[in-house]
Amino acid sequence: MEAAAAGEGEGKAGHGRNGHAEGPAAEQRRGGEARLRGCRAFLRRNALVLLTVSGVVAGVALGAAVRGAALGPAQVSYLAFPGELLLRMLRMVILPLVVCSLVSGAASLDTRSLGRLGGIAVAYFLGTTLLASGLAVALGFIIRPGAGASALNTQLGLPGALPKSKETVDSFLDLIRNLFPANLVAAAFETYATDYQMLPRNTTLGNITWEKVPIGTEIRGMNILGLVLFALVLGVALKKLGQEGEDLIRFFNSFNEATMVLVTWIMWYVPIGIMFLVGSKIVEMEDIMLLVTSLGKYIFASILGHVIHGGIILPLIYFAATRQNPYRFLLGLITPLATAFATCSSSATLPSMIKCIEENNGVDKRISRFILPIGATVNMDGAAIFQCMAAVFIAQLNNVDLNPGQIFTILVTATASSVGAAGVPAGGVLTIAIILEAIGLPTNDLSLILAVDWIVDRTTTVVNVEGDALGAGILNYLNEKDKKEREQELKEVTVEAVANSKSEAETSPLVTHKNPVSNTSSTADPESKESVL
Repeated sequence: MEAAAAGEGEGKAGHGRNGHAEGPAAEQRRGGEARLRGCRAFLRRNALVLLTVSGVVAGVALGAAVRGAALGPAQVSYLAFPGELLLRMLRMVILPLVVCSLVSGAASLDTRSLGRLGGIAVAYFLGTTLLASGLAVALGFIIRPGAGASALNTQLGLPGALPKSKETVDSFLDLIRNLFPANLVAAAFETYATDYQMLPRNTTLGNITWEKVPIGTEIRGMNILGLVLFALVLGVALKKLGQEGEDLIRFFNSFNEATMVLVTWIMWYVPIGIMFLVGSKIVEMEDIMLLVTSLGKYIFASILGHVIHGGIILPLIYFAATRQNPYRFLLGLITPLATAFATCSSSATLPSMIKCIEENNGVDKRISRFILPIGATVNMDGAAIFQCMAAVFIAQLNNVDLNPGQIFTILVTATASSVGAAGVPAGGVLTIAIILEAIGLPTNDLSLILAVDWIVDRTTTVVNVEGDALGAGILNYLNEKDKKEREQELKEVTVEAVANSKSEAETSPLVTHKNPVSNTSSTADPESKESVL
């Protein structure tokens, strides 16, 4: 019996030792499984971001590998074909996305919020663009990118294909005309632009003089400004209709949601398209070292302005308005920022920006789909830096000392002309001619800007879309704050009304309660209350 008991005790002790030995191993196994699940969840959540960044890196490697093969223009176009498909798909959804999102956004906001948010958005867009213009002019005077860079056109052998110069007054009149398109269908693919025609004119002395007369023409390109204004006004009108406009509002909401589903599908093709876009652009470079060494100070000054504005000034504005970490906000926008870097188009980045800012940063759909399409059209901080730096560069190139009046003209013209800048690749180059004409500088040196536009335009577009996104975040925070304040006021009014009703019943000067009893006793014995009048 004792031996059996001893054996049983040893068995229990051994079992306890084995259980004690298995405990840490089981915990390690469970910890490893939890880490594996967390890693899988992270990869699943950030798969698109990782694939997009990988696409950029793979595109650089592909371009460097194929560059030595001496491909002809036809072969380069074949290499760029998958990237061209990406651009076509993104541009395909711009029209329904802009119109439907603005109509549904304007119809979902009440008139008070619409006016308040619209005023804040306009102030934010104009303020940040003016800050960007001032920063570019200051950096231009500090770095002096055009000093000692004369005769670059002959050294680089650049082509003379330049955009047609246009009078400053006609440029702003075209901007106003495009706000009110004569044909909405034509506005989807045509934009009004002023051209000039030389006509003979007889004088009193019989001499013939030639006079430049402006004539109206339609050029290829979507009139985003006119469509934005029409969609906003239509949304407000549907809101005013009340019950009669509900069906059409639901139609635009459904159309908008269906477009976002299409955008979700297109986003999974973005890494492949970006890889071939970047690779083909690297193959197209002819003599990158000559361009960088000759125009290195201009490229450095422009990119430095974009880094300061996008990395310091805009995040500081966001932090001052929301007291939240701006870099955590930007971390959820890696995919649209990479798309902007690859496509050089604010409009093409709009679909992915709306999707990511709603899903990753929790911005209200009514805010994002109301502000981002407007920002992609009128908020061009990066373009303002690019244009002002180019104007200062060309002035220094021609040994022209800018006076305070010309500097003020550059700031105002760049801020105003960036509103009408097309959200397409190289769209900012066309508006530099307006600034040069306004301050009396020749437009011949624009060929230098065109030579390095493909480098600077990438950081330009990234800053443009970053400014739009941070503006949407600020407006979303202010809207949520205003909503909470109104809810708190409503609660306080409700509580005060309830308290007043109770006090009136309990402290009436005409009725004095003695020996208060429960509701049951008062109901059972109504004579137990004594009332004194």
